[in-house]
Amino acid sequence: MAVDKRKCRFCGNGLSVSVADLGMSPVSNDNIKPERLTAMEPFYPLHAYVCEACWLVQLEQFQAADEIFSDEYAYFSSFSQSWLEHARQYSLKVTERFSINEQSQVVEIASNDGYLLKNFVERGVKILGVEPCANVAKAAEAIGIPSLVKFFGVTTAQEMVSDGIRADLLVGNNVLAHVPDLNDFVKGMKILLAPQGVITMEFPHLKKLIEFNQFDTIYHEHFSYFSLVTVEKVFASFGLVIFDVEEIPTHGGSLRIYARHDTDSGKPVLDSVNNLREQEIRSGYTDTAIYTSYAERVKQTKRKLLSFLIEARNQGKSIVGYGAPAKGNTLLNYCGIRHDFIDYTVDLSPHKQGLYLPGTHLPIYAPEKIRETRPDYVLILPWNLKDEVMNQMAHIREWGGQFVVPIPELQVLE
Repeated sequence: MAVDKRKCRFCGNGLSVSVADLGMSPVSNDNIKPERLTAMEPFYPLHAYVCEACWLVQLEQFQAADEIFSDEYAYFSSFSQSWLEHARQYSLKVTERFSINEQSQVVEIASNDGYLLKNFVERGVKILGVEPCANVAKAAEAIGIPSLVKFFGVTTAQEMVSDGIRADLLVGNNVLAHVPDLNDFVKGMKILLAPQGVITMEFPHLKKLIEFNQFDTIYHEHFSYFSLVTVEKVFASFGLVIFDVEEIPTHGGSLRIYARHDTDSGKPVLDSVNNLREQEIRSGYTDTAIYTSYAERVKQTKRKLLSFLIEARNQGKSIVGYGAPAKGNTLLNYCGIRHDFIDYTVDLSPHKQGLYLPGTHLPIYAPEKIRETRPDYVLILPWNLKDEVMNQMAHIREWGGQFVVPIPELQVLE
């Protein structure tokens, strides 16, 4: 697609300012079955741009959403204990703050395997998940979480309202970035939200992506990357007001926003919103300079990681990966890390074990494989979960094994 035809998915402005060009890359969650290893694998440009009108950082769309979020979607939320605890603590907090009870209707968009909604079921709250991937929705149904297997947007919201559903609490964790038609999605939330209802959404904070060099969170199913400045513009254009915001540690630094109808005067805009907006503006997130200077930092990280791997291999050291996250696939493919550097990776999820990483074709085993082969180094691909991983795999110290964390700066940890 020519530069002059590239348009912002929110405001339609032309895009020409590059943030990070990560070359050609496969779809990050498209793990490969053994029988497909010799088949042709599609690679697409992985190039983020920023819109100079609304400051939305974004990728072009090369695949339809139903191709990425298919019936064989590999990500199941319940395999991270720290994420489960995060969801539990969230449910306690919003239940108390917004008086969620048996008369309330809670709807989660992109509800995955029911990891969050099960916390509301325990309190007798009416819940409904909206999840486009049938295989993970089936897992939610198996634990008693009713799930509507559809993509969310205006049409789905109108159907739900016709069925008598209005959300007193509308939840979306790590879904806003995954939406190709951003305007349709936010307009759908406006339709579904009850008059006095609250929307909460969590998503990685663009400010953290830039400051902490988290370029590996850029991958094809993440269509958009948000600052508070931008997400306020998007919500306001559909009559929604962000009245509170929290900075939370998940995924290397995320925002949790709280939104309401612009007609709901009972929830005033708090200082947290005004303060963070001003902080982003002062830090330069409404100016092109901070985005155009980012590319060199990405290249430096690549060089440092490759230098470490080359030296370790030259010393006869063995290296394996831990995890098969989408961010890991961005890192490995951008850096050109394959079998010549890493022998294999492991993952707790049985839905990934026995498959191969896209692009690099590294095999995915169960974590027990590490004890069998006793590697010198374990490269933690989900670096945002490094503490959890290091606790799970503490036994590598028995043979002098060490952990390697690539982001934000290369670290070797015992």
